[in-house]
Amino acid sequence: MAGSAADAAEVLEGQAEVVDAVLAASRVFVAVASNALAGLTPEVTLPQFRALVLLEARGAMTVAELAGELGVAPSTASRMCERLVTKKLVRRAVDRADRRRMRLTLHAAGHELIAASTKRRKQQIARLIKTIPATERLQLSAALRMLVDAAESSGHGSTPRAT
Repeated sequence: MAGSAADAAEVLEGQAEVVDAVLAASRVFVAVASNALAGLTPEVTLPQFRALVLLEARGAMTVAELAGELGVAPSTASRMCERLVTKKLVRRAVDRADRRRMRLTLHAAGHELIAASTKRRKQQIARLIKTIPATERLQLSAALRMLVDAAESSGHGSTPRAT
């Protein structure tokens, strides 16, 4: 364990300001995502929303596949899916290729919830960006693109985007 702390200290050496800025930005993005979901019907949590986005991006999945993508235990994903089925956001159906398996897909209401949340996020982000001087917006865009590219090339940016 001590070795991993030393490794983290070495990685952060000279990068503390950047790491702090990215952490602060991530808190802003989580707040924007959370605010975009607030008041939508039916109500969903951020983890439930992430499951919906995965189903939209990847198509039909089993609970086990979804659990793997979310990085949670299958029992956790199963309970989450049960709630989403009850809210009529997700549909569960027998897999045509293997009738022993159930496949999850999005209901139209699931697609609509993602679209409504995405629209709200875009509006909130646009309002934030308006407060940044126009001359600095391109720098922000370039910096964020570099972060996204680094995440994707290192395998940390594999979560599909809600458009």
